[in-house]
Amino acid sequence: MTIEERLAEMGLELPPARAWANSNRKGAVCSGNLLFVSGHTPTEFPEGYRIEGAVGASVSTTDARHAAQGCALAILRSIVDEIGSLDRVTRVVKLLGFVKSAPGFHDQFSVIDGASDVFAGLWGEAGVHARSAIGVFELPRGQCVEVEGVFEFR
Repeated sequence: MTIEERLAEMGLELPPARAWANSNRKGAVCSGNLLFVSGHTPTEFPEGYRIEGAVGASVSTTDARHAAQGCALAILRSIVDEIGSLDRVTRVVKLLGFVKSAPGFHDQFSVIDGASDVFAGLWGEAGVHARSAIGVFELPRGQCVEVEGVFEFR
């Protein structure tokens, strides 16, 4: 079974390709056999992954986890756009997640599990990764979550 077939089996789909606002950056860059993926907020598509506001105030942990899942799907789209196929990924190395957090919110790790669960579900043990989850005051365009990652590929 291909990774994209596994994604469909999980009931998930890739968003459309993203147009980057400026030609000085892109969704992912290869260096050797590592793919460095830019920070992604959820792409706009019908499932409603784009959620604005602060987690622990106007955004629930459950909704923020859903947004983190949307970040993972946007990352997967950038991987396909850069290397052509998710089947070329051999390891999810590291994720860094940012959560727009209200004062006193301490469950950033739980929010970023929304992204981690996608990668572990797709690649099994090879999808289990090192990770940091950080609370921040603001994120671009008011989004509640942003995730970046490092992936090994063949």
